[in-house]
Amino acid sequence: MSSAPSPESLPGHPAGAAAAEHALDDALEFASWLSRSGDRAAPEALEAPEAAHGAIPVEGAADLAARAEPPAPGPSEPESPAGPAPGSAAAPEGTPPPPAAPAGPASPGTPPGTTAEQALNEALALVTRNPDGGGHRPSAWTAARGTAERAGSCPPPRTHRVALPDALGEVLAEPLRALTDLPSFDTSAMDGWAVAGPSPWTIRPGRGVLAGTDLPDPLADGEAVRIATGARIPADTTAVVRSEHAHTDADGSRLYADHTVTAGQDIRPRGQECRAGDLLLPSGARVTPAVLGLAAAAGYDELVTRPRPRVEILVLGDELLTEGRPHDGLIRDALSPMLGPWLARLGAEVLGTRRLGDDPEGAEGLYRAVTGSAADLIITTGGTASGPVDHVHPVLSRAGADLLVDGVAVRPGHPMLLARLADGDRYLVGLPGNPLAAVSGLLTLAEPLLRGLTGAPPRTRWGAPVRDEVPGHPNDVRLVPVVLTGEEAVPLRYNGPAMLRGVAAADALAVIPPGGARAGQELEILELPWAAAGGGCFT
Repeated sequence: MSSAPSPESLPGHPAGAAAAEHALDDALEFASWLSRSGDRAAPEALEAPEAAHGAIPVEGAADLAARAEPPAPGPSEPESPAGPAPGSAAAPEGTPPPPAAPAGPASPGTPPGTTAEQALNEALALVTRNPDGGGHRPSAWTAARGTAERAGSCPPPRTHRVALPDALGEVLAEPLRALTDLPSFDTSAMDGWAVAGPSPWTIRPGRGVLAGTDLPDPLADGEAVRIATGARIPADTTAVVRSEHAHTDADGSRLYADHTVTAGQDIRPRGQECRAGDLLLPSGARVTPAVLGLAAAAGYDELVTRPRPRVEILVLGDELLTEGRPHDGLIRDALSPMLGPWLARLGAEVLGTRRLGDDPEGAEGLYRAVTGSAADLIITTGGTASGPVDHVHPVLSRAGADLLVDGVAVRPGHPMLLARLADGDRYLVGLPGNPLAAVSGLLTLAEPLLRGLTGAPPRTRWGAPVRDEVPGHPNDVRLVPVVLTGEEAVPLRYNGPAMLRGVAAADALAVIPPGGARAGQELEILELPWAAAGGGCFT
């Protein structure tokens, strides 16, 4: 008789849960390899040539499932001999192997002949099991985003009046209404001649009418005067004739039209763009360089805006290097260089980035930040799971925070969380430590929360067909980096939780529903902040 499984082997125990999560990551990587074994070609600049189509050894997928499956009590069973499962064919020469599976016997619960897809589902489903049938359940992905957006709208809005250059990137707290007609007087749209009556015309002597000068004398019938673009139109003018559409006689005293002249041509009448009091932009519009120009043209020196939410970034972990190459079990901190600029593109004012260790001193530093930071939003990376040095949950509990989202049914990034801090006006978003999982947390929780805090409108939802079949989790949404070609979304191969290679080349992340997506299926698209202006179209 074999011994009963130890608590650590069970998915409900932190160690068992960690093993299950590793199995999940490996299973998804295996599924990606599986989907790439076909002959579809990806954009040449982003993906290497695909492997030749061929059969896949089944034992690799079965071992992935076995990695997290606890042994069942009962008579011990002999290990399966090495080699392909019965009925499987060897992969053709040149076909790359699937991701390495851990050594050990296949799961006793995996019958011979199990397909790669079945083994994948077995490994994927393992992480969602609760041994006692109860316990914490993660929030649905769409529900978590809605919670974050509503949370950001709860604190009393802060506003300030700032000079135009200082308003760039902030959000209008008041509607932008025209303070004057635009243009505020009739102006010439072209360099040429202001004329009265039909051709020919007698040319008024002098240098003509220039922009920025006083109102010129009225034109008499049959008279013409030179005029510059933007200059005020003399009274009684019929039209403006472009310089290239007319000629003068030999002595330069008479002007003749080379084309038909219509009344009002090339004249910008007063109020053509707007009248005083017209609504130019609603509150909540992002102040872009073009908005600054419009505000200046409409007569503004200052704008009333919502100040950027203040954000502090806390990077947790003892294994992170700030320079040089990875070595001796240490890895480079990839999140610090990425998160600050990313959050700034989302409209935040980043106060700074600090690194905290996994030791008790680091936990105390986290507690002091949670209780005393001047930031409206604290972003943490790592430490959101249930391991022995994962301090985020204990610190939030000690600080009296209210967990609004504690886990999300999304891959990668499901251990993400959102908490309202004890004072009620500040928040903490806990991102997983894996880089792509952290990106998932940014788009799922931080981005909608910041939209609410800044007063910006919700992200406009849109979709695109996916070019290739994409494997899915049986119960959770997946976020996969894609390139947008104009007609479809092309999935990128490097989409593991710890990978940034895919998202660095991506325009967006595609939302893969539970169970996966078939080729050509319409998927929701989350554009990355450098690929999307956001805010929708007002006009």
